[in-house]
Amino acid sequence: MRTMGDLLGKVDLLGVGSSAQVARAYVRSALYGAGRRDMGDIVTLVSEVFTNAVKHSESGRRPGGVVQVRVYDDGETVRVEVTDEGSLDSIPAIPDQAGPFRESGWGLWMVRELSSSWGWRQNGRGRTVWFEVRP
Repeated sequence: MRTMGDLLGKVDLLGVGSSAQVARAYVRSALYGAGRRDMGDIVTLVSEVFTNAVKHSESGRRPGGVVQVRVYDDGETVRVEVTDEGSLDSIPAIPDQAGPFRESGWGLWMVRELSSSWGWRQNGRGRTVWFEVRP
C-alpha cells in the first residue's frame, strides 16, 4: 500500500444529512490551507461518500452516530477517508448500470468515475470508504 501523505486534518461529525455541508467545507478549507485550488471533484465526492455513510450505516441510524473525515495530501494525490459505524446489511457497491432512470446508486458510480482510485475496508470500529484524486 502506498503512503497516504501528510494528514491535513480529521474531523468527527454527527451522522446527519446536514453534516455533509460541514464535511465539504472542512475538506475545502484543509486543501486550501495546503495550497490546493482545484477542488471541485474532491468536494463533490466528499459529499457523496459522506451522504452514503449517513444513509447506509449505523452512524446515521442511531442517535449520536458519528462519521469521521480525514484528508491527506502527498503533493500529487489527495486522499479522503470517510469512516462510519458500519452496517450489518449494507456494503459499498457500484451498480452494474447507473442509467438515467435510477433513483439511487449514483454516488459510488460517481466516485469511481471521478477518482484515480477508491475502495473500502471494514474494521472493528466500522467501515472506511476512501478515494484518491490527482487534481
